[in-house]
Amino acid sequence: MLDSVEANNFEALPLLSLNHVSLLCRSVWDSVRFYEDVLGFVSIKRPSSFKFNGAWLYNYGIGIHLIENPSVDDFDTIVEPRPINPKDNHISFQCTDVGLVMRRLQDMGMKYVTAVVEDQGNRVDQVFFHDPDGYMVELCNCENIPIIPLSSCSFKQRLSSFYKSAPAKCGFMENAMMESLSMEMLNISF
Repeated sequence: MLDSVEANNFEALPLLSLNHVSLLCRSVWDSVRFYEDVLGFVSIKRPSSFKFNGAWLYNYGIGIHLIENPSVDDFDTIVEPRPINPKDNHISFQCTDVGLVMRRLQDMGMKYVTAVVEDQGNRVDQVFFHDPDGYMVELCNCENIPIIPLSSCSFKQRLSSFYKSAPAKCGFMENAMMESLSMEMLNISF
């Protein structure tokens, strides 16, 4: 395993985006119904070479891969429904109307909890609930809080020259992220 000093000497891996989340489930049928009916995913073809029961779903630029394992309780702590805890592991989706989400969840008889995050006058409303296997899902208006990197390459380069150390290496993704952020800020200002 690399220590933090060694890891800093390498460029980031050439990632493009998050492709899918894979989840073990007790019943593919129950989970597919949930992800289609509640979250609006669409079932898609999966490779025929798989010799186990499962399903692939897709929407919003991300895939959900379900793998059926009726004895999932033997491998996971989700034997009884856990309390819905916003600080627990979860997947999050942005939505256009948090109020509508809550009304629809109520109509479906689903339990959920809400939370609010505020930062410098920005407010994010969050709704958390479980899928049939106890995995937590969050729906929110998270775009209300801007994504601001804690550091940028150009800032690192200025600091490295100030401290007379080796220049910082900027990876492709750092530059792409900063360029995208700059463009978004320009679009907001006009």
